[in-house]
Amino acid sequence: MARELWSPAEIDTTVPSVARMYDFFLGGSDNYESDREACELLLKQVPSTKTLAVNNRRFLRRVVRVLAKEYGIRQFIDHGSGLPTQDNVHQVAQAVDPDASVVYVDNDPIVLAHGRALLDENDRTAVIQADMRDTDGIFGHEETRRLIDFSRPVAALFVSVLHCIPDEDDPGALIRRVAERLVPGSFLVVCQLVSDRPEIRAFVTDFMAEATDGHWGRVREEHEVAGFLDGLEILDPGLVEVSTWRPDSDLAPVQQTDEWVEWGGVARIG
Repeated sequence: MARELWSPAEIDTTVPSVARMYDFFLGGSDNYESDREACELLLKQVPSTKTLAVNNRRFLRRVVRVLAKEYGIRQFIDHGSGLPTQDNVHQVAQAVDPDASVVYVDNDPIVLAHGRALLDENDRTAVIQADMRDTDGIFGHEETRRLIDFSRPVAALFVSVLHCIPDEDDPGALIRRVAERLVPGSFLVVCQLVSDRPEIRAFVTDFMAEATDGHWGRVREEHEVAGFLDGLEILDPGLVEVSTWRPDSDLAPVQQTDEWVEWGGVARIG
């Protein structure tokens, strides 16, 4: 049984949170009964969800390691970072270079509380509470200005979060806005939930919108995600189901189901 964690007073623990549901699927304990119930209901309809979450987390680790080791990236902004878990972005990046800087961004107050507790002794890392759509607020935040030198390349991460943004808020415009603020040689990491099955897209979109009290966008199709990165150079192997993005070995686990997948990749800003 998951423990009932401490949380700031402003959190309504009866409403599931995407960040805490993701924590549950990864085997974490920073979630509430409402989160666990929502996850169990989702699994009944889309049983591949837990495997998908695990493979997505592995993709994040590989991406950060590749960008740090092969492309020399030392600055990361993780939009919609979620709750701390194992092998966080700063741990992967700082294993390559201890001076790597990471800013985590999330709008869930519990992410702020737990993230700050975890990172209290790491002066190259910060967590800020902000809406990932607020590019001006994020880039202008005092902690971002302390850690990120925007005259040098930055990796902006949007891993498994764009499906939380509704169409009227235009996730593609968000990606373009961030790209315009970064210098050449920077990178965008983008993936989101997609499905070519209309019934899956409709069910998950409606279920998550209701479960999270409207804090949800839409399960999309591959061509829509590809459109977010129009005009940018896509690193090999292109935009793919994320378990197939530069796997660690031929034995690395691959997503086996086609109900829905995390789909995306890495783009370089020229």
